[in-house]
Amino acid sequence: MAISTTTVAVLAFGFLLSTYLKRRATKRLRLPPGPPADPFIGHLRIMPSDQQELVFHEWAKTYGDVMYLRVLGHDIIVLDSVQAATELLEKRSALYSDRPNFTVYTTMGWDHNVAFFPYGPRFRKHRKFLQPYLSQQSTAKFRSIQALNAQYLAKGLVENSRDFKYYIGRYTVSVIMRIAYGHQILSDDDEFFRLVEDVAYAQNNGGPPGGTVVDYFPFLQHFPSWFPGTHYVTFAREWRWAIDKLCTVPYENVKKQMAEGTAERSFLRTQMESMSGKDLTDEDIEDLKGSAGVLFAAGVDTTSSSLETFVLALLHHPAVQKKGQEEYDRVIGDRLPTFEDYDALPYVGRVTMEVLRWHPAAPLGVPHRAMEDDIYRGMFIPKGAIIIPNAKGMNLDGDVYTRPTEFNPDRFLPKSEGGNEEPPPVATFGFGRRICPGRYLAATNVWIAVATMFATVNITKATDEDGNEITPEIVFESGVTSRPKAFSCSITPRSEKTIRMVADECKSSKHSF
Repeated sequence: MAISTTTVAVLAFGFLLSTYLKRRATKRLRLPPGPPADPFIGHLRIMPSDQQELVFHEWAKTYGDVMYLRVLGHDIIVLDSVQAATELLEKRSALYSDRPNFTVYTTMGWDHNVAFFPYGPRFRKHRKFLQPYLSQQSTAKFRSIQALNAQYLAKGLVENSRDFKYYIGRYTVSVIMRIAYGHQILSDDDEFFRLVEDVAYAQNNGGPPGGTVVDYFPFLQHFPSWFPGTHYVTFAREWRWAIDKLCTVPYENVKKQMAEGTAERSFLRTQMESMSGKDLTDEDIEDLKGSAGVLFAAGVDTTSSSLETFVLALLHHPAVQKKGQEEYDRVIGDRLPTFEDYDALPYVGRVTMEVLRWHPAAPLGVPHRAMEDDIYRGMFIPKGAIIIPNAKGMNLDGDVYTRPTEFNPDRFLPKSEGGNEEPPPVATFGFGRRICPGRYLAATNVWIAVATMFATVNITKATDEDGNEITPEIVFESGVTSRPKAFSCSITPRSEKTIRMVADECKSSKHSF
């Protein structure tokens, strides 16, 4: 049904009036500082459409680590320090564990995604599904799956290095598919590997979570696609099929295998077994699909992003690769790394931490929402304010990290060993009751892949047709997750011995699949 001009005008007038009254009611309270705002529209005109995390971090240098913005009557608080995020999102988590509207992403099909749930019983239900399965102790049982798939990552890279992003993507999909659904990807035409590309495209083109015009004004989702501000919700409708397929097809596959007695151990099988004998409601089924789907979708895109960031970092800091290879040669040398080598490869551990610090896969995290009015450091935080934990900004904090834009794994070393004793990047996985439940799995996924790549390949700059080296820019895409913009490089086997070693280990591991 068409929307009349009069209706639009009435809605606009109502919005402006409510904004004016709200501002009058709070004008005597001291809000956090922020850039100068325009009347009525607030900071809309200067809000960055790209690289928000870097712009916010620059603004924070002027206005402080707790910064206030206002967009179309909506209050936004940007947190740019670990201290502020910890004190609010963890120590006051009862007030800050809610989520704002995610109209675009729920329209896309993520209405069963725990990351987007409002704080309440259903959120707690899904966390109970995920936390025991993804605890630090529980994830140790996945190490053989991770190591086996890291071998196949190495095989792909030494045989066809031009497609390094493809093999990184296949590695991450294979690990998560096996853990979430018990399905091992063995071929390039596996339907689940193809599906993840569609899901990743949908996720990374849906706009900033909770930050689109439709998220601020959900009624706009009912407006026609030509109406200004409805682009992202229109896109979400068009791509909902991919998320629906991700959640439904593997669920039906596991359900069928369980009936036949052939289902492999997996997260979904474990949850379905825990509900056996119960008459499942539609909500129960959607919860099963959604909890497994979020494990798959979140785990795949973030890990592949981190590994692409690792490759980009080596092109700008070749000494890191040299040091990592020297550690592998000294400690192992004649086989591929395993998790039993974890303590013996401390440099690989520091490189993994630095990858997660240098560019977190979710640089702005997922926004929180203030459930009540609050006062922090004498500053007023209004009920309903959107709270953005700027993880990228926290990881670039010059008061915490020396030369923060530099990729330097040795920054974590004690001062007695030549380091700066700088802390791990705690902001990368979020805060409080909303911290990422898969953080231990994500970190070990990156660790074994980094160790395997140090062991097997040389990563260098690509050259143009005249033989000149191509230095890629350090630029990242924006989206739910953020990865380096497309770049080229050269990846070659370290030696003929390496090629034989990888082939032999992959051949001997086939029975494990």
